[in-house]
Amino acid sequence: MTDAAPTREDPLAATLSEGLGGPLGERAGRHPWWTPVRVLLALAAVVVALGMLQKAPCYSDTWSDSDARFSQMCYSDLPYLYTGRALVERAWPYSGDESLRERYPEVMEYPVGISYWAWGTALVAQGLTEGLGGLPDLAERRAADPGSLFGDAEVQREIRAFVIVNALGFAVLTLLAVWLLARTHARRPWDALWFAVSPALLLTGLVNWDLLAVVLVAAALWAWATRRPLLTGVLIGVGTATKLYPLFLLGAVLVICLRGRRWRELGAVWLGAGVAWLLTNLPAVLTGYEQWRVFWSFNSERGADLGSLWLVAAQAGDLDIDPSTINTASLAFFAAWCAGVFVLGMLAPETPRLAQLGFLLVAGFLLVNKVYSPQYVLWLLPLAVLARPRLRDQLVWQAGEIFYFAAVWWYLGGLLDAGGGGDAGFYWVAIVLRVGAELYLVALVARDVWRPQHDPVRRPLAPPPPTDVPPGASAPVHESPVSR
Repeated sequence: MTDAAPTREDPLAATLSEGLGGPLGERAGRHPWWTPVRVLLALAAVVVALGMLQKAPCYSDTWSDSDARFSQMCYSDLPYLYTGRALVERAWPYSGDESLRERYPEVMEYPVGISYWAWGTALVAQGLTEGLGGLPDLAERRAADPGSLFGDAEVQREIRAFVIVNALGFAVLTLLAVWLLARTHARRPWDALWFAVSPALLLTGLVNWDLLAVVLVAAALWAWATRRPLLTGVLIGVGTATKLYPLFLLGAVLVICLRGRRWRELGAVWLGAGVAWLLTNLPAVLTGYEQWRVFWSFNSERGADLGSLWLVAAQAGDLDIDPSTINTASLAFFAAWCAGVFVLGMLAPETPRLAQLGFLLVAGFLLVNKVYSPQYVLWLLPLAVLARPRLRDQLVWQAGEIFYFAAVWWYLGGLLDAGGGGDAGFYWVAIVLRVGAELYLVALVARDVWRPQHDPVRRPLAPPPPTDVPPGASAPVHESPVSR
């Protein structure tokens, strides 16, 4: 039986392949060791390496406050949070030590999964730095003058080590995500190609720690497809403790289980998610409840921020939109969006796939969220490539994301004003185009749910180009299994 190959079933990929000899045939001269999964892992490794190289200009000057971080688009949150959130002092993120909080009033504003990872990689980075000749009095100087740390030569060595340790960890996570996505649909490993070679992954993978949640979402998609409901729930729970958005997969599971009256699976997923989330949060709650609460209060008090339609409305209309107003309106919109996805999923002719419903729910959240950081594209990436595995559609969507990625750094660096480009206006256009590209993919996925004959995953697999078929005979059509 033949796996689905993009050059045989994807019209744009097939057209582009003509310059390289045409669509892949069953007798293509491929070494047997190079299975689709291994090819995908090799491609992903190249993309990860290029992503590290893209951050080289900032790495060379240790992410100083120079304009290079914006003009060359190599900004990352990691070095700034390393020195600004007490990681440089090896402090537990949820420590309530008064002297520590006086020196570092800002605590980690992320869910616990990210905080644990950041703390652990900080310890590794400092251990490596000290092993290579760190100064013994560095801890004392950290405590005496934390404000000068970013310019300290020894701390700069630690910052670079911290970024390297995280980058290597992200590389492993990316390869794991590709492996999981490639094995989610048994006959369609190549659907993970659009994740492995994603330009959005290359550009944003090192901006923050979002890849931690991405690999957990990929794992949850794989676990569900391989009929492991309890594991699916555990992965969703840990993912929610790392970034909030994996929580929305529970809504997708609800629709699927309601349609199939799969009550036992529904209970296993939801119970596994709840227990996993509680256990993951427990160390933080027990050691620093006030610090643990910062994530929730920080987001509720946040106003219209970068990348959001709320920011466009506030700046273009010269409005002062209160955070509570944004919270209420966003919640109402997202509740209506979820209701719409629920109705669509329940009334669809066939049970939708988890990636489809998950994509629609996460996209709705991001459309109305009051901030859209450049790396948030990663939230959608594993869901999008499985929900709509078509090169044309991935290119359209990711082109909008890449344009926004460039515009946000130009905006923050004041480069648009300096060139007479109309700083805020150009940025508003980038936000609207990004939203439009996202809605384009949303519309296609929603259509695939409503009219399953358009879903590439549900279509019969295209046969390979006939090589041994006698004249007048037709090549066999390979049926595609119905995905969960």
